[in-house]
Amino acid sequence: MKMDEEIKITTKTALVTGGTGFIGSNLVRRLVADGWEVHCLVREGSNLDVLSEVKDEITFHQTDGSTKSVVDIFQRSKPKIVFHLAAFSKHPYDLEELIPMINSNIALPVQVLEAMRRTGVDFMINTGTFWQHYEGDPYNPVSLYSATKQAFQDILRFYTQTHPIRAITLILFDTYGPGDPRPKLFNQLTDAARTGHPMRMTPGEQMLDLVYIDDVVEGYMMSAKRLVSGQVSNHESFAISAGEHIRLRDFVDLFQKTLGSKIQIQWGSIPYREREVMVPWSEGAPPPGWEPKTSLQEGLKKTFNGLEKGKTSPGPSAKTRYRHQ
Repeated sequence: MKMDEEIKITTKTALVTGGTGFIGSNLVRRLVADGWEVHCLVREGSNLDVLSEVKDEITFHQTDGSTKSVVDIFQRSKPKIVFHLAAFSKHPYDLEELIPMINSNIALPVQVLEAMRRTGVDFMINTGTFWQHYEGDPYNPVSLYSATKQAFQDILRFYTQTHPIRAITLILFDTYGPGDPRPKLFNQLTDAARTGHPMRMTPGEQMLDLVYIDDVVEGYMMSAKRLVSGQVSNHESFAISAGEHIRLRDFVDLFQKTLGSKIQIQWGSIPYREREVMVPWSEGAPPPGWEPKTSLQEGLKKTFNGLEKGKTSPGPSAKTRYRHQ
């Protein structure tokens, strides 16, 4: 593992924020595999274990939260492009989590933009969420988290209008795959199947848009190529969507069939939450040339294979209410 070394700039040098998260770590591994020089911006105390198999190929840069430290990191790493995936996602959130959410979702990426401006880095791929489009509206946040994502996206547009920075925002839907530690539906269902405990659920009529992790990563890679090749004039936004929806009840049936295990689901034992997304936003266009390659059935099998090999973290208690995002 390398820390803050002076490394010459190349056309395949990337700085990644959020590289220790599920999507970010898969992206980092893909970049390393494709021969990129990879730098990861991390905070003190970040768990780097998820990147243990490639840590010797990555330079980690620790920020103390100040803008100066971020600028210094850019001066040392000299990236060609920034992949911004760092985020604080919590809904609902506790009072003490309010400022950390704002700092992570607005302050940090603005610091990154300012560092880009001051060090001549022109390209960023930003990460958005379909939760910015409640009821299919052009902008209608489901939560404070999605409102902070939109706030940064608006700031990003300002930077692309007033500086040479060019950017693509990728709107993500529900992502899944092997090694996902997040307390999301897949891990909750797996935990319920393993323990035999009943799982409390809403009536289950909401629709899901599920995209396998390899397809998500490919969307980032294709967008990077589009940016660096000069095809973006200011800021573009694309949706990384499966292109089709599946009802939650039907997904659970498919999950049980693929797993070969029966799960005790208590449908309707909890109500839909306020601003429940019943039908995901479907107005976004995919990146040019990108389409999902992995069917839901194939993706589930790959994820189960990862579980059998010990690559998927156990989920939270099956009593946890399902939140899809």
